[in-house]
Amino acid sequence: MGDVWKALADPTRRKILSLLKKRDMNAGEIASEFNMTKPSISNHLNILKQADLVDSEKHGQNVVYTLKTSVIEDILGILSDLTKRGEN
Repeated sequence: MGDVWKALADPTRRKILSLLKKRDMNAGEIASEFNMTKPSISNHLNILKQADLVDSEKHGQNVVYTLKTSVIEDILGILSDLTKRGEN
């Protein structure tokens, strides 16, 4: 779970997740949304993959990234449970 918090702590990674919420994208499409190098975007994508927040699949020469909602749903469940006072 620590990888998830680390991944979500960075505004660039949160923006990538927001982009992927709208549609699946390849690395070049994601990189075009930022003013940084492709290797930097690749690093951010690797961190998101390690945190299990995105999936990647090779399509020809492109790698397409997809948002994985299961981990995010788990986090929301944990946070919801923590905010319930006096309940077991």
